[in-house]
Amino acid sequence: MQLAELLKDWPCIVKGSVREEVTGIEDFAQHVKQGYIFVMRKGKQFDGTQFLQQALNNGASALVTEDESLLDSKLAVPIIWVPNSMQFLSFASAKLHHFPAEALNVIAITGTNGKTTVSHFISQLLQSIGKSCIVIGTNGVFLNGEKFPLSYESLTTLQAKQIHEIFQLAVRKGVQYAILEASSMGLANYRLDDCAIDVGVFLNLSSEHIEDHGSLEQYKKAKQRLATLAGQIVLNGDDAFSRSVGLVVKKKMLIFGTKGRVDIQWQLLTEGEGFSTCCVQYKGKEEIIVLPFIGDYQRQNAMAALATMYALDFDIEQFTSKLATLALPEGRMQEIENDLGLRIVIDYAHTPIALKAVLQSLQHQKVRVVFSCGGERDVEKRRKMGTIASTYAHKVYLTTDNARSENPTKINAQIKAGFYSGQLYEEIEDRALAIETAIRQADKGDTILIAGKGHERTQTIGSTITPFSDIDCVKNVLSTALNDEK
Repeated sequence: MQLAELLKDWPCIVKGSVREEVTGIEDFAQHVKQGYIFVMRKGKQFDGTQFLQQALNNGASALVTEDESLLDSKLAVPIIWVPNSMQFLSFASAKLHHFPAEALNVIAITGTNGKTTVSHFISQLLQSIGKSCIVIGTNGVFLNGEKFPLSYESLTTLQAKQIHEIFQLAVRKGVQYAILEASSMGLANYRLDDCAIDVGVFLNLSSEHIEDHGSLEQYKKAKQRLATLAGQIVLNGDDAFSRSVGLVVKKKMLIFGTKGRVDIQWQLLTEGEGFSTCCVQYKGKEEIIVLPFIGDYQRQNAMAALATMYALDFDIEQFTSKLATLALPEGRMQEIENDLGLRIVIDYAHTPIALKAVLQSLQHQKVRVVFSCGGERDVEKRRKMGTIASTYAHKVYLTTDNARSENPTKINAQIKAGFYSGQLYEEIEDRALAIETAIRQADKGDTILIAGKGHERTQTIGSTITPFSDIDCVKNVLSTALNDEK
């Protein structure tokens, strides 16, 4: 595409020729290839202008900046000033890939907790009626339920340049529906601005990620952007923030919940060993459904998926029997089978609400919990999570969870500050050893919850990222433990 064609619908000032051919767009200089535009955006740690020469050496055909003074630079390639480089990156990524989102039905889900689970539930329901779909989120990219091999950095919401590349691939493969996790940072950084979102789903909001946004109000504002981007919105009526979105944004909306004015009302009828029976009422109709899990948290996630189907103009009756087959994604209430008589559960729960929800669903058993909190993130939640673990757990094993540059001992001290008097606990910094200790100390019939990392395959300590999987670690410990018994 010629530079003139790319820029004609965007406010900008150009110094240099607009007849250059553009073959791609990048904001990381090391990834620039011949003919790429290099967007010199400002990040938390670096300014893109620092890498200008590297981008030119790699073959950049034009440079984009928010700094007007660079228009006076004497460079051999065109310099383009734009008022917002991140918004331009989103627009240009979409245009260079010929706006593939317009050929898809796009669903975006936001919420402090539950995005991954709901996105996979929606995918499973769509597949159950023969629809082809792609899921893009925390666990990776999934095409019709199968993980697609793409080597992108691990982000809840990918960069715009990556999203539109995946969209284009999806269109070529005949995909009809694209389901995205919309993180607050992804929304605040305009990554979803040109995704032609048909349905925006709001699950919940709690005081997480405040440090990333500066304040709770800014966090809310970032989440609310989804309502302005989506054609219609689905709201969780049992969450105060989600309901409030419907008051400030005039959009076609559908509300689900257990009480108040809702379009789809659901209530729990019975809860058995690993399943729930619910009644769903909508437009004078009533359906009895069975869900293959317990606890309000997962029931609410399932209802969000069902409400999304309704917003997409599917009849709820199509899914009455299919809801019983829903499966949680990897690292969400994932049970590891074993011959030791233990229930071992791995869950991504890394927020107070998520940890409480998981522990409540396990509370009829003696529970041992292995967890910590991530470094450089949400310091306020640490004491709360300590109190929640102490409320439900027989014993807590404090360890490390992506401590980054923080001292794990300091993080765990802040968690311990929330413990009740007399709480049984051990501090074992080595996460693998903490998991092994919990398994070896457990009695037959105990439950072990390993929380915080779920599907993750790495551990970040300091500036070093090393391979680590809770799932693989448990399997290795079980193999060793069983051999020891022989």
